Amino acid sequence: MTGDRPLIAIPARFSASASALRYAAEVNARALIEAVWRAGGEPLSLHPRAPAAPAEVAARLARFDGVLLPGGGDIAPHRYGEDDAHESVYDVDDEQDAFDIEVARHALEIGLPLLAVCRGLQVVNIALGGTLHQDMGGEHRIHRHIVHPVAIVRGSLLERVTGEQKAIASCYHHQRVARLGSGLTATAEAADGTIEALELPALPSWFAAVQWHPEDTAHRDPVQQALFDAFVHAARVRGRDPW
Repeated sequence: MTGDRPLIAIPARFSASASALRYAAEVNARALIEAVWRAGGEPLSLHPRAPAAPAEVAARLARFDGVLLPGGGDIAPHRYGEDDAHESVYDVDDEQDAFDIEVARHALEIGLPLLAVCRGLQVVNIALGGTLHQDMGGEHRIHRHIVHPVAIVRGSLLERVTGEQKAIASCYHHQRVARLGSGLTATAEAADGTIEALELPALPSWFAAVQWHPEDTAHRDPVQQALFDAFVHAARVRGRDPW
């Protein structure tokens, strides 16, 4: 922890270009960074390096108080046992996949507070043996560029954090959870049955995963900002005060 701000590791995303740079870049969404900062965290981008040996990932995460797995491109279908990729699968990067999956596994294993967003939720599901629907069924069934209500399960961490049983979610995804990974429970759903949030009830440490992008509206929606606030609080008190 640096001062009063817990250190939050956010694996960067590979980008072919960035407007302020001349070459390929490693990036994170500014809205995501600012949501963590508003919550009192110190967000730091983590270089995704493969092969992602468990010992190396453990050493790199040792200095951090929490991990945020952000959105991004699709995960290679072979990571969840499917040989053929649907034509809609995009921006697959095996180096990124290997790193994110090992980060998720290690954070869960050692009890590092973990918030997973969109792709991040899918990474956690795959890390725990779950699968994805590679495509939700065509142009009119995907959750891309839409804002819609999601129903939150009573008694879930998500309900305790937000104080709500319904949230208005900003979504950008064409894939969704198929089979749940080991120990995971769905704690929010869209009207079409898409799983929108996951938790691990048996896990003693703080963990929440949402399929939507809370950072999109967190600057004006206290329900979305509350997710970042609770996550950063858990990182701040880790090992001293259970959530």
